[in-house]
Amino acid sequence: MSEEVTLSPKIEEIIETVGSLTVLELAELVKALEEKFGVSAAAPVMVAGVPADGGDASAAAEEKDSFDVVLTSAGDKKIQVIKVVREITSLGLKEAKALVDEAPKAVKEAVTKQEAEEIQTKLSEVGGTVEIQ
Repeated sequence: MSEEVTLSPKIEEIIETVGSLTVLELAELVKALEEKFGVSAAAPVMVAGVPADGGDASAAAEEKDSFDVVLTSAGDKKIQVIKVVREITSLGLKEAKALVDEAPKAVKEAVTKQEAEEIQTKLSEVGGTVEIQ
């Protein structure tokens, strides 16, 4: 059951504006907010501990169903790697180049194992070095 929340007109206007932004504009907004307020929008990373009963931690962990594809190096064929990154992510040329230049950097996050392996294959074929996490 969800509660209906009454929002002020100012908040509704902000939500409407954010909803109309492009992905690139949203990325710029997040970066600007991070700089202005000295915070990070990155999701906190949870560290798995040993179960309280002293059992095997790996047995208690669920099977991983989402993976991050991280470009660790562009290799010698940087332009081809940028082209593949653009194809995979739908980023513009400038953003794809920045992602490749900033390696190691996540190309795609929270994807299925099959999709992660396909991305790894595409990038490896053009000379990129990729890790699946």
